[in-house]
Amino acid sequence: MLEKLKQTFKPDSSWRIFFLAILLTGIGYGLYKGMIDNYLAEIVVMGEFDRGLAEFFRELPGLVLILLLAVMYTFSAEKIYKVGAVIMVIGLTMLSVVTPTKLLVTLAICIHSLGEHIQLGMKNTLTLEYARPGKGGTGLGYLNALTQVGTLVGYAIVMLAFFLLAQVKPFKPFFAVSAAITAVAMLIGFKIKGKSETDKSKNRFYFRKKFTKYYMLEVFYGARKQVFFTFGPYVLILFYGASATVISLLFAVSAIAGFFLAPLVGRLIDKLGYKVIMVADTLILVVVCFFYGFAHHFFPMPVAFVICCVNYVLDSVISLASMASNVYVQDIADSQEEVKATISTGISVNHLITIGIALFGGWIWQTLGVETLFILSAVLGLMNSAYAATIKTGKQLGLR
Repeated sequence: MLEKLKQTFKPDSSWRIFFLAILLTGIGYGLYKGMIDNYLAEIVVMGEFDRGLAEFFRELPGLVLILLLAVMYTFSAEKIYKVGAVIMVIGLTMLSVVTPTKLLVTLAICIHSLGEHIQLGMKNTLTLEYARPGKGGTGLGYLNALTQVGTLVGYAIVMLAFFLLAQVKPFKPFFAVSAAITAVAMLIGFKIKGKSETDKSKNRFYFRKKFTKYYMLEVFYGARKQVFFTFGPYVLILFYGASATVISLLFAVSAIAGFFLAPLVGRLIDKLGYKVIMVADTLILVVVCFFYGFAHHFFPMPVAFVICCVNYVLDSVISLASMASNVYVQDIADSQEEVKATISTGISVNHLITIGIALFGGWIWQTLGVETLFILSAVLGLMNSAYAATIKTGKQLGLR
């Protein structure tokens, strides 16, 4: 695999240090993600609506990201990535020490999320910048695969810890471990050499007409993604009684699937084109949403639970297709700086509707039922697919 990575990335770039930091960050995130839903349900005692409210504040940094990063317009992508790492460590450290009240825990989650969102666009930007010409999709595939490896290790630690210490429920100690590992990743990340140029327009994030369809795709994708990210695990915990060990096992299976399939999806994007991938993934999504919302109507609860677990993994697999939109941006952009600006703007754009889904998703579940919530996700996915079918491909079409 090392040889394939060398063939994918430029030899004079900092991709080795960058990927090591990504791996360790993934481990820290796997620890955090493997526990957080059960922690909120079992220790903080958040119900459906409370979970949606907490997610609203967790996603809020993504909405204001464009304003925060505009302040750092003189920073390179590498430096912005490092700032995000520092903020993530602060949030995880808070989570390991604060009293488990809804307010304090939500604040800690929000701070961690701020760092995570700052890094999010930079990860894709740096990967595309370090990749050789024509290898952007493959590079993003390796980025996703490495992230999945890291999170898999984190999930495995949670599974083992909560299996052996089921009566103790060691949430806080392992939040501290997560913070420590993320801090090591931060220190390694400090060694990444910055090569990206300062945005000469002094406006790192901006809207241009040629990216309108990309922004709309981000809105649809962000909305449908949010339903599964926030409420997928919570359905399994509150509706089916899944423990932290089971949830971490499910996340681990998803990570393994992502590790093996992310490079394949990346190659498919390069081979078949981003448009084909963006349209095709929704066909599977409709089936996934149907069974996630209605399985308990057709099968006994134990069987329905297994079906929902399988469909959760399927959703994580088809979510890999989101890489296609980044390659689409690279295809029609005039420069790497424009790619960086547009991807970061896209993150904020999809949060315009994402935070609404987070805020009202819990209410929809609580008042109209879990079925309605996943019908909404399927409809949003279909809208995403229909809109993706209208895009034109290729720089030769004069889209600049």
